[in-house]
Amino acid sequence: MRHPQLGRAPHLVPAVLAAVLSLVTVTPAHASVEWNGDADNGGTAVFASVLCDAPSYVYQPDWNDGRGKVFGFTKAAGSERCEGHGIAGRTLTSGRAYWFGWESMTKTGNAQTIFQWKSWGTGDEHDQNYPVIMKVEDSRLKIWYVAPGEQWISAGSVAWTPNTWNKIELGIDAQPSTSGSFALYVNGQLVVDRQNARTWDVQGNVPRWGSYGSSIVDVESVHWVDGLTMGTTRADVD
Repeated sequence: MRHPQLGRAPHLVPAVLAAVLSLVTVTPAHASVEWNGDADNGGTAVFASVLCDAPSYVYQPDWNDGRGKVFGFTKAAGSERCEGHGIAGRTLTSGRAYWFGWESMTKTGNAQTIFQWKSWGTGDEHDQNYPVIMKVEDSRLKIWYVAPGEQWISAGSVAWTPNTWNKIELGIDAQPSTSGSFALYVNGQLVVDRQNARTWDVQGNVPRWGSYGSSIVDVESVHWVDGLTMGTTRADVD
């Protein structure tokens, strides 16, 4: 099983490989958070932009439960989306791993799209639109790999209980060829380990969090998000 922070190393001789494994074993792990997207760290200014079609909105409640402020992406009845788009002041690049960590809670078991690894551009400017997408449908979290030509391929799913916090850790090895991969942990459980995936579209990709879905335009959907972080390994966002 190859996670996004690890590459295959068939060329390493046994002695070198043993030394590497020894170093990994004895060297203390130091988390390296590249981006702190928590609501207490500047509110919606942590995102490159906020995409909330009127009358949708994002608010930042503090429920005095020790979490501090959280984001409440409220897709109001009559609109399709309310999402935090991208990372403020940061341009992501291919050829490396990104790990994203956060906690999610939805008001219902049908919040539809709660995360997109969204491609830049429109129409013919991209091949996949959203190579990795996560949906809450029928009280399940469903994860899809969307291959070029928007071929939807199920990558895994897990039970999802509304009004309950869930810890999400998503790692993406961002590659413009099918040498890419992505892994997803939900509440510490490995749910997806997808290999041989194209995870970087023509003009690149950015993360989006919130609630989106044309099939639920007529109903309200709320997705609360807490503790957003980004790093290079799972340990960075754990």
